[in-house]
Amino acid sequence: MSSKIPVSVLIPAKNEEANLPACLTSLQLADEIFVVDSQSQDNSIAIAESFDAHIVQFKFNGSWPKKKNWSLENLPFRNEWVLIVDCDERITPELWQEISQVIKNDEYTGYYLNRRVFFLGKWIRHGGKYPDWNLRLFKHKQGRYENLHTEDIPNTGDNEVHEHVVLQGKVGYLKNDMLHEDFRDLYHWLERHNRYSNWEARVYYNLLTNRDEGGTIGANLFGDAVQRKRFLKKLWVRLPFKPLLRFILFYIIQRGFLDGKAGYIYGRLLSQYEYQISVKLYELRDYGGTLNTEKSQPLPSSLTPEIEQTAT
Repeated sequence: MSSKIPVSVLIPAKNEEANLPACLTSLQLADEIFVVDSQSQDNSIAIAESFDAHIVQFKFNGSWPKKKNWSLENLPFRNEWVLIVDCDERITPELWQEISQVIKNDEYTGYYLNRRVFFLGKWIRHGGKYPDWNLRLFKHKQGRYENLHTEDIPNTGDNEVHEHVVLQGKVGYLKNDMLHEDFRDLYHWLERHNRYSNWEARVYYNLLTNRDEGGTIGANLFGDAVQRKRFLKKLWVRLPFKPLLRFILFYIIQRGFLDGKAGYIYGRLLSQYEYQISVKLYELRDYGGTLNTEKSQPLPSSLTPEIEQTAT
């Protein structure tokens, strides 16, 4: 009798040789693992092969869908349940044990996982970073990531990052935490958030111009947690002095100072991130709704997304 848990894991990856070994080690109880790669130039593929993962190459064509939704539509999952794990995340044995039990329950079609975010080696427990609920375990035919209509903005990457999963059915919450710790240096954190701020600037622009409707999760103060967060964000984008407010909110009001020097650095970086979003939003609005950068040219049809399964 197999000791594997009947869950298919989806890992989006690109140049993740520093994080993949620990991530894949934590996933060995899964029945199958798909690493969906974006033409990594490091040892990511060799590492995934050493763990007997299925490797699929994703070639982004510059438009919707991005990597996770494309994977949910096209990968030949042999299990009903899919678990989406980023390369800098780990699933603990306690969480695996809980997952093995809840997937037997037909009452729910998905579950939120709570992340413990580590930064500079310290758990960022305050500043609003914990609890950090993410809908990552669900029946793959029932869920897709929302479209926030940001695909026209270049340099945002080929993967859904802050989009939420729209799920058909009832959702539960798991008790055990997932760990989130990037083993790469701060250069990569800054590079990644430079890309994220392009995406966030477009989201802010859409919220301010009421272009956020249509296929997305609505804003509702009295709805679920995601709808309430979306409602508050629609208010947030209209506030002045957001970089300063973000630091005050994280470091003082939500007690980020309790996480010591790591908390202070994290709060300053979040404030800087908010400033990047603000100036890019100004750029969007001042230049007639497009970033002041040369737009990416459409890729030739030969580079549209396709499956290239190189390991089984």
